[in-house]
Amino acid sequence: MSADEKRNEQVEEELNEAAQAEQTDAEPEAGEAGQEGSELDALKAKLQEYQDQALRSQAEMQNVRRRAEIDVEKAHKFALEKFVKELLPVADSLEKAVESTEGQEDASELVASIREGAEMTLSLFMSSLKKFNVEQLNPVGEPFDPQQHEAMSMVPAPDAEPNSVVAVVQKGYLLNGRVVRPAMVVVAKAEN
Repeated sequence: MSADEKRNEQVEEELNEAAQAEQTDAEPEAGEAGQEGSELDALKAKLQEYQDQALRSQAEMQNVRRRAEIDVEKAHKFALEKFVKELLPVADSLEKAVESTEGQEDASELVASIREGAEMTLSLFMSSLKKFNVEQLNPVGEPFDPQQHEAMSMVPAPDAEPNSVVAVVQKGYLLNGRVVRPAMVVVAKAEN
């Protein structure tokens, strides 16, 4: 039994006792009997009012508790957001390092080993981010979504659908489905 329910019962008992005490003290005169009846009605009305207030208070407490639980859940879910934002340039740099060695298959053994090391480091880094629900946005070919993409420019692209992403300038990232950094994209312009 909750504290509010106990208080409601106590108030009810006190009101009932007060009503009974007034009934036993009163003389059975007709004028006083009418007065006692009106007092009893007033006490019953007050009792109903107090019960309504108690129910409203309980509902409000449940709402506050529910909101607090949601806030705590969000705090746990998105606590890493600042940390992830700080790590994203590292992922970008590793990707650029791998991209810069592309097309140099005939280059020296040193360049090949550096490329392999950068690829392995990038792979390890991305898998670590994935463990904490960080997803990469690489929306090439997808329709432009202003919630997840930031348009850098629009270019005519006859082979692509209008308002679709043609190229990604910088990949975006999501943390538990929330955008940490939007993808910077080039969008196909509609032909006139």
